[in-house]
Formats: sequence, structure tokens, C-alpha cells
Amino acid sequence: MEYAGLGGLILLALNIWAIISIFGSGVSTGSKVLWTLLVLVLPLIGFIIWLVAGPRGATATG
Repeated sequence: MEYAGLGGLILLALNIWAIISIFGSGVSTGSKVLWTLLVLVLPLIGFIIWLVAGPRGATATG
């Protein structure tokens, strides 16, 4: 599948945001690596799966 133009740029930005959120989450290092690989190998599908079931970013407790 090829992503080009504005759609590809938007998908790239969303994937970068997802990867930053993955590394900012509190899950184990192994889980971070697996989620990152999923998003990188399957850009659109991986992002959608991460959006639905992925680790969330660190939240402030208080």
C-alpha cells in the first residue's frame, strides 16, 4: 500500500504522535517495542489498533 501526498503526511504525523505517546506511557519496555514495531510495520492499521487498544500516556496523579 502506498501513501502519498497530504494523506501520507497526515499519517506520518499521526504515527509520530503515536510513537511519542507509546514511549511516554508507563508500560514495560517490551510492550513499548512491540507497539512501536506494530505502528511502524503497519502504519494505518497499526495506528488504528494503537488508538483503540494501545498504552496511554503517563497521567498526573494527585
